[in-house]
Amino acid sequence: MSGQITGYAGAAVFDGHNLLDAHVLLVQGGMVAGIVAQADVPAGTDIRWLDGGILAPGFVDLQVNGGGGMMFNTDPSVATLRVMAAAHGRLGATTILPTLITDHPEMTRAAIGAVQDAVTGGVAGIAGLHLEGPHLAVSRKGAHDGALIRAMDAQDLEILCAAAQTLPVLKVTLAPENVTFAQMRVLASAGVILSLGHTDAGYDNCVAAADAGVVCVTHLFNAMSQLGSREPGVVGAALKDGRLSAGLIGDLVHVHGGTIRLALAAKQGPGRIFLVSDAMAVAGTNDMSFTLNGRKITRRDGRLTLDDGTLAGADLDLATAVGNLCATGVEPAQALAMATTYPGEVLAPGGNTGKLCQGTAADFVHLSDTMELRTVWRAGLEVARI
Repeated sequence: MSGQITGYAGAAVFDGHNLLDAHVLLVQGGMVAGIVAQADVPAGTDIRWLDGGILAPGFVDLQVNGGGGMMFNTDPSVATLRVMAAAHGRLGATTILPTLITDHPEMTRAAIGAVQDAVTGGVAGIAGLHLEGPHLAVSRKGAHDGALIRAMDAQDLEILCAAAQTLPVLKVTLAPENVTFAQMRVLASAGVILSLGHTDAGYDNCVAAADAGVVCVTHLFNAMSQLGSREPGVVGAALKDGRLSAGLIGDLVHVHGGTIRLALAAKQGPGRIFLVSDAMAVAGTNDMSFTLNGRKITRRDGRLTLDDGTLAGADLDLATAVGNLCATGVEPAQALAMATTYPGEVLAPGGNTGKLCQGTAADFVHLSDTMELRTVWRAGLEVARI
């Protein structure tokens, strides 16, 4: 790193683990140069004073279906990814996994190619690809098109294993109803991040899936078998099995605040519960509707629904999700970690994604004390001010 050091002071700093008072975030050449006590700021540092609040890593969102008026399913192209990444960057998510919802095989191939080209072309914020389907359970299809859900075959397996070698990250949401444990083992061995979702699988099958390499659960509590007295279901497995992390839609529509608190108290580690937006095309816009696979989805009262009332993604960004959790009584450091460090660990175990430490990209946000987004920086440059 070289050049002028800029110090951001006057706000608490969340480094990905701890909230640090009276500290200064140092940025140099688009990278984090360190976090130091105010008394230890290097001479010559250009200090930028903030009016309270919290500095935190840019959010890491592993389930982003659309944004900026675009759906990835509608046009799986580099142009769409550029719009989505920019829209979510302005909302504080500086690292995203574009997500393709259940679709035709040619759309899966197009999505893989688009993400490969976007990463090669340096589109900022694109961490890889999340394929949510089509190998799910029709019984838990939610807003997915049941006519497109199908069993995984040998060609699917070959395409996914090849994609895992060319993409920085490939995450796949699947159901044991349509993917065998042997197929799961092959995918996991190829480096695919496997996540259970849209499934009626029982507890024992979920544990067997974890034995086969599954490490995650998609949007906990939604589109899955629930926790019961005689059958713990996917929810019970996600909470009990420490090998599993779980995404959670923190809009307080998909999951009640009380349920979130109970889940956080019950979750066995080292796996964690992390936040996802499950955002759709309307994210970052004032649009009131859009289409998915030819079906109209309407935005109203903080919800996105099909004509029959089925929830279809979420009208949410991660700053709002963090604020929602804090409003239910979750400690700020935990809520922030759920939007930064924890999903970052799913992407790159043992890495620095979603953290602020020396040598990481200077992707960070400034939040008010009530978790309202104020400013976003990417590689040390301001990209949004609210």
